[in-house]
Amino acid sequence: MTEADIIIIGSGIGALSVAGELCKNGRKVLVITKGLKKSCNSSLAQGGISVALSDKDNYEWHYEDTMAAGCNLNDSDAVMKLVSTAPNVIRELIDTGMEFDRDSQGNLMFGREAAHRLNRVIHAGGDRTGLRVVEQLIRNLTTDVTVIQNQMALDLRVKDGKCYGVITKDSDGNLHTYHANYVVLATGGIGQLYPSTSNDVTITGDGIAMAYRAGAKLKNLEFVQFHPTMLTIDGQAYGLVSEACRGAGGILVNEKGEKIMDGVHPLKDLAPRDVVAREVYAHYLKGEKIFLDISAVDDFKSKFPTVTEICEDNGVDVSKNLIPVAPGAHFHMGGVEATPDGLTNIDGLFAVGETACTGVHGANRLASNSLLEGLVFGKFLADYILTHHRKVGNIIDDVPETTVDNLPTKKEIQRKMMEYVGIVRHSNEIHNIIDWFKQYMPDGKDFVKLNPEKTTEEQYEIYNMLTTGYLVAKSAMDRHESIGAHYIVKDEK
Repeated sequence: MTEADIIIIGSGIGALSVAGELCKNGRKVLVITKGLKKSCNSSLAQGGISVALSDKDNYEWHYEDTMAAGCNLNDSDAVMKLVSTAPNVIRELIDTGMEFDRDSQGNLMFGREAAHRLNRVIHAGGDRTGLRVVEQLIRNLTTDVTVIQNQMALDLRVKDGKCYGVITKDSDGNLHTYHANYVVLATGGIGQLYPSTSNDVTITGDGIAMAYRAGAKLKNLEFVQFHPTMLTIDGQAYGLVSEACRGAGGILVNEKGEKIMDGVHPLKDLAPRDVVAREVYAHYLKGEKIFLDISAVDDFKSKFPTVTEICEDNGVDVSKNLIPVAPGAHFHMGGVEATPDGLTNIDGLFAVGETACTGVHGANRLASNSLLEGLVFGKFLADYILTHHRKVGNIIDDVPETTVDNLPTKKEIQRKMMEYVGIVRHSNEIHNIIDWFKQYMPDGKDFVKLNPEKTTEEQYEIYNMLTTGYLVAKSAMDRHESIGAHYIVKDEK
């Protein structure tokens, strides 16, 4: 049994934001991450951070754009907290040494991305913003933060609505039991539930599955955002082609050079992501190849070094100005229901970042609001812990006897998810995947807790994918109207 005051599960920007604020105030923090500490979606984020820092901008406009992108299904109070606090949080980050891209006069450079009314997005290292911010947040950590890598969280230690810690397994198969006063879920989203994704390989919906087994409330799970432009060759995705490429002048075209977004939406290529993704996907299903034409983007290689590297590594010459693209799973608006302070319905359990659903994104996240969410709400969560004392005794864990056999492969789950709860869903077909998931419920009724000693890490990953996939499908079936990222075709019975 390992004793800890505060445990954070995950190592992305949300996790690091919480840890940094806590250690700055002298609190000891234990960060447990499934892979390496930089193995997270935050490190892969090519887009920037949307923040109303420009003299031409204000946070009320940022609020309105966020609400509009989320189809007004957002929690308006959460949105206002995010956008109004954002400028000061970013200024504080800059004061710690974070360097964002600036022009020759030393002014911050603001880029344009989908559904923003003006240039509002700041970047670092061109399209390496996520990685640069992660690196800065790691530099900001003190010796009061201990990071444990390559250890997978299996289940939360919960009894009578209170959280007491977490059970994990390391890469050698050894079990570890942790007792903590505060447990923060920051495990990222669900991208690996789909065959094509911008997400890190470790992102298999673990946080949602653990929270579900612990009795936490979940919210808006049906809203899965697909990024319109993944570098795609012969049906295989090789990495994200940042939306900032379109903000800089990139245009989506077919093989004939025709602009596919003309007449689809007033914002054309910078329409909300769900609109662009559906249009690209419709062409893709008809067997058409879609390209991002970057001929109008000046100095593409210097502005987008990561995209250039991904393309060149996979045989795409960006100097020819056409990058083959198709949609891929990118961001989950749903998650563990939480307040902007990270509180869940379980005492002592908190959630932050993509794992959490504060309602700030509504039915569809506004571009470049995700890194911002982790930074701002991470600070709120830390402030709550700093001002709310919690000291809990320990419990004796009930060890379940349940084991699993004959699980499907990850690829099988991914194919099913894309077919039934992908970019376009069909009202008379979603029940098929729900029935498919049910056959893997160990007791025939639910995805219950497993025996950690008799279950491998690989089995847990697949089991978590099944659990989260089932929950996403159930939520999709329960929402009968199309809105935002949930697009459902009502078929005749």
